[in-house]
Amino acid sequence: MSAPPVTAELTGTDVDAWLDGLLPSALERSGIAGATVAVVHDGELLTARGFGHAGGAPVDPDRTLFRVGSVSKVVTATAVLQQVEQGRIELDADVRQYLDFPLPLRFEPPVTMRHLLTHTAGFEEQVRGLISHGESSPDLREVLAADPPEQVFSPGTTPAYSNYGYALAGYVVERVTGTPFEEQVRHAVLEPAGMTSSTFAQPLPEGLRDRLSAGYPNTDEPAMPFETVGPAPAGSLSASATDMARFVRALLDEPGAGSLLAPETAELMRTPGLGPDTLGTIAEGPRMTLGMFDESRNGRLVLGHGGDTTLFHSHLQVYPAERTGVFVSMNSNGRGAIDTLEIRRALLDGFADRYFPAAGDPLTPAPEAAGSSDRAAAVAGRYESTRAAYSTFLSALGMLGQTEVTARPDGTLLVTSGPGSVRPAGYREIRPAVWQEIGGNRLLTTRTTGDRVTEIGFESAFTLQRTGPFRDSSTAGPVLAVSATALLVGLLAWPVGALLRRRGMPARPSPGRADRILHLLTRFAAGCALVALAGWATVLGMVSVLAEVPVPLLHALQAAQ
Repeated sequence: MSAPPVTAELTGTDVDAWLDGLLPSALERSGIAGATVAVVHDGELLTARGFGHAGGAPVDPDRTLFRVGSVSKVVTATAVLQQVEQGRIELDADVRQYLDFPLPLRFEPPVTMRHLLTHTAGFEEQVRGLISHGESSPDLREVLAADPPEQVFSPGTTPAYSNYGYALAGYVVERVTGTPFEEQVRHAVLEPAGMTSSTFAQPLPEGLRDRLSAGYPNTDEPAMPFETVGPAPAGSLSASATDMARFVRALLDEPGAGSLLAPETAELMRTPGLGPDTLGTIAEGPRMTLGMFDESRNGRLVLGHGGDTTLFHSHLQVYPAERTGVFVSMNSNGRGAIDTLEIRRALLDGFADRYFPAAGDPLTPAPEAAGSSDRAAAVAGRYESTRAAYSTFLSALGMLGQTEVTARPDGTLLVTSGPGSVRPAGYREIRPAVWQEIGGNRLLTTRTTGDRVTEIGFESAFTLQRTGPFRDSSTAGPVLAVSATALLVGLLAWPVGALLRRRGMPARPSPGRADRILHLLTRFAAGCALVALAGWATVLGMVSVLAEVPVPLLHALQAAQ
């Protein structure tokens, strides 16, 4: 019989002591300049803390503003649901009826607001204009109408995280209210919640601008310029930690907090937005609500949303039944590729395990489902994320980040890299089509076509799709390497041959004029191909960190190719 879990008392004093033991050393070790944390419980702000510095001053949880990235989407979803309450938006109506520009779609049924809020509208990933440096104010309609992404999945069937989808949802709010999105969300969400130190505006208005934290690659490098998020509803919110705590209290409809949604609408926001009728067996795992991810842990409902710009990294979690919320944000990337991700997980998972642990022994392995070995073999293969570009050269990025799933002799799976991680992870089937991380809480769900698994669902808004033979990086990678080597050898053969002939190697018979022209054209083409290959690799690297890519560079690479 396992011992009951030990639960620390959830008080401001205990949380402060725990944070002091966790964050300062983690930030220093990782090279992160500053962080801020706020915790709400039972309608009260338990603690709001600042760690490190924000540029010219220490982080102040009341005054210092952080860019919260995609945590903004929870605020945007709240603004949408307010209009649903008022009858201006129907969740299941064709979203095109609210637009004043054409939205090309490939599939039926039509895209609805429900699809937009659950990341199932079927849009490919689009990164152009997502984040730029410099204080500008991009027009939302122009951003959305100029270059819509391709629709690559039937609506409601395949979770594929989409910034464009949430930007579109925000624009619908703008259209039905007749008020610019930033103004509408200010007077309908931020002000009622008491968030006087928060704004979606870019650049920030006077009075808030000098309170914004600087953003850093890490503490070894200088601060970077202001980041402008192209589609504001998807991620442009700047807020203090205490303001985010006020937002949590309002979401939980605590006494004294500004009321944002009617109780039935708040409950709708906490309910999975889609079911097995469209998602199939992917619905057996965590599902998106209308605005938040299911991040449940230890048998408790936990709803949340993360957010990342190129420099700021944030996360918000809400425990509805426990009337609790946690917000954390950092103003640097850190020296390692996943430093901010690991710190967020240590804080959020540690908070759950310390104050709301699971009943029983959390190390007890999940039971193995009958027939797991056969189903593990059906899952094995190589997959890539549906959060990807399909119609542009950026589709190559999907090949660089593929996930390999291996069936092990004991009927478990080895997933490399594990979803949401850069490390391999083992999974055990706990019921047909549902696999749980061994020693962890993450779940994978599978969807099968015929006798073969074709998709793996994870973390509510993401799907892995099995690759075809021409996109399998284990095949395409070596072919590309051999091809590039052949081009390089062919190009180098010209100067090497000339050098050897100068040193006494017998000369070849002099070619005719036509042959000389063909040789020159071949070498020129090989050189252009190598330049293009190196250039595209550089561009993909820039895009992977959301850096701006000059359009003339793309045109030059197209010409070289």
